[in-house]
Amino acid sequence: MQLEFSPEEQAFRAEIQTLLAKVPQELRDRNAAGKMNYPDDMIASCRILNENGLATAHWPVEWGGKDWSPIQHHILKEEMALAHVPELLAFNHSMIGPVIAQFGSQELKERFLAKTANVDIWWCQGFSEPEAGSDLASLKTKAVRDGDHYVINGQKTWTTLGQYADWIFVLARTNPDVKKQAGISMFLVELSTPGIEMRPIQLIDGGVEVNEVFFEDVRVPAEQMVGEENSGWTQAKFLLGNERVGIARVGETKVKLARAKKLAGETRTATGTLLEDPQFAARIASLENDLLALEVTQLRVVASSADGKPNPASSLLKLRGSQLQQETTELLADIAGPDSLPSSAIDATGPADIDVAEWAQRSVPQYLNFRKVSIYGGSNEVQRQIIDKAVLGL
Repeated sequence: MQLEFSPEEQAFRAEIQTLLAKVPQELRDRNAAGKMNYPDDMIASCRILNENGLATAHWPVEWGGKDWSPIQHHILKEEMALAHVPELLAFNHSMIGPVIAQFGSQELKERFLAKTANVDIWWCQGFSEPEAGSDLASLKTKAVRDGDHYVINGQKTWTTLGQYADWIFVLARTNPDVKKQAGISMFLVELSTPGIEMRPIQLIDGGVEVNEVFFEDVRVPAEQMVGEENSGWTQAKFLLGNERVGIARVGETKVKLARAKKLAGETRTATGTLLEDPQFAARIASLENDLLALEVTQLRVVASSADGKPNPASSLLKLRGSQLQQETTELLADIAGPDSLPSSAIDATGPADIDVAEWAQRSVPQYLNFRKVSIYGGSNEVQRQIIDKAVLGL
């Protein structure tokens, strides 16, 4: 089975390739090598994409969106991955931007959307809590109305890249006396507001990309609530539906799988190369077939979500996409074998075509880091329940 694109879609692909080439090669090389300079490289890349109309293509047209087909959106994501252009800042472009465009007041749209698109504001996500991760609706952070403000108290955790953020979008309980999903609201909070403390969390791979955030009597203007009071669960479902489509990461997994094939072809065995081993070759072929099936499914889900409503089938993408990401990073670690054990940081600033030894030393930290994809965006166990109820009707 092969995907075939029309001549018009092929021409669109060529146009996208030309626009993506405006992102500096040295920045793309750093991204390919896993050595991005945060936050500067991310901001620079997003602003170039925004200047060329690519950062908000999936937003409403009145706020910078493009009247593209689902196939064209798919082509953009795939070409970004193949060209090693950094993903757009998900918190801005896939999460809070579309939420404000869909649910925010005109004042919020005018105040935030342009700055969000250009990453003049760096957003982070304040959803998960120590006792409300997979069961997000059980969150305990509270927001109590006090005149023209809400006063927020509570804690959030696993706040990715929060150390670079200017603002955070927060889910908080505004009515404790109703069904737990019904009493939640969403707020836009500037992180410089008194009463907010952010603490880093070191991950199993040694990196620090997530944080915990504490709110103590944080006063937030009432006009910074998104939509109506107690409507936050609807907005959260909309946001998470968009997130699950994006975190399938078909293009990125294609790039990793291609790298695995290249490294396997350079890894010697007693009888030739690892790529020539029948069992290993079958393992790669199986991953390629599964990835193609996921790509077709993603196209169907995106097409059926064209009206802006969340599609419960996005849970399929999140579930299978995370599994394939993990299987591919495991494959890279297996290729490295014992050479992956000295996994200390390497001072290498060369292009994307990194040799086997360097990738061997990166494979285990990457493998460990990718355990997280089973959890964020809604744990895989929760996705199975959604699929059972909302997709299969069981």
